[in-house]
Amino acid sequence: MVDSDRVRELLRSEESETRRLIASLSSDIKDLAAAREGDNSDDEHDPEGSTLAFERSQAETLLRQSQERLTSIAEAEQRLDDGTFGICTNCGNPIPEVRLEIRPYAPTCVACAS
Repeated sequence: MVDSDRVRELLRSEESETRRLIASLSSDIKDLAAAREGDNSDDEHDPEGSTLAFERSQAETLLRQSQERLTSIAEAEQRLDDGTFGICTNCGNPIPEVRLEIRPYAPTCVACAS
């Protein structure tokens, strides 16, 4: 039996953490864009390490993944409301509790996620 109060608490925590990450990443992306503004150097060929373009690309990827996580969290809340939470959306088998503790928004069992 699913402890819906505990699950909702886990989902709220995940959502809050994800929103903080999105805010931070959005700020980082703005800072990286500002750093490039007015700079006509060729940072893509700088031998000193990673480029601003690379850093921005990484931040944008993390931002997209975080936004997708928010969608997954909302979908998990809907499954909880519908009474289908903890059931794999692919095969219909139960999702192990340990998986849901780690990733409460997981829509599938481990076998289907692979």
